[in-house]
Amino acid sequence: MDNGGRQHISYDEIVRIVEPGSTVLDLGCGDGELLGRLVGEKQVRGRGVEIEEEMILRCISKGISVFQGNLDEGLKDYGTKSYDYVILSETLQVVRHPVLLIEEMLRVGRRAIVSFPNFGYFFVRLQLLARGRMPVSKSLPYQWYDTPNIHLCTRNDFVVLCRRLNAGIIREIALRHDRRLRLLPRNLAATEVLFVVERW
Repeated sequence: MDNGGRQHISYDEIVRIVEPGSTVLDLGCGDGELLGRLVGEKQVRGRGVEIEEEMILRCISKGISVFQGNLDEGLKDYGTKSYDYVILSETLQVVRHPVLLIEEMLRVGRRAIVSFPNFGYFFVRLQLLARGRMPVSKSLPYQWYDTPNIHLCTRNDFVVLCRRLNAGIIREIALRHDRRLRLLPRNLAATEVLFVVERW
């Protein structure tokens, strides 16, 4: 997914999480920045999935293996447990069928890594309360009429969904702009959250 030029602090966290030499499927891989880092720093065997032709061409120019595909159609071309990690970074909120996609990630991957902007962040709540308008912030830079975000999700929403899907949360990382949060209430304080989940 195109992030509008914003830097992904979550990429640093994902690179730390993924074990060297793993197999990785990066969904909505954009221009291949994350996958390129994983190949270079962790020697993963990886493939990206992307729908936009311009992004696919950028991946190819970097030597990254990429497949053109629509995530809303699921991952039917991929076998069960065929990857160690299936990654969905900053893309959950733009797909039409997020539950289907997460279920497919848990089928295809030994573990799934999901990161997304947290719509429960206190500044987002304050903007809506004080101004009565859809929030715009550094992590949510779009107006309501041009936003790609079609499913507004909070950290707590995702935790509830994992329970419903019998998915175990192995790790959770809360981020606020360019740093990692430790003790603050995550649903209020985090601008972005990252989860590592697996099927129980």
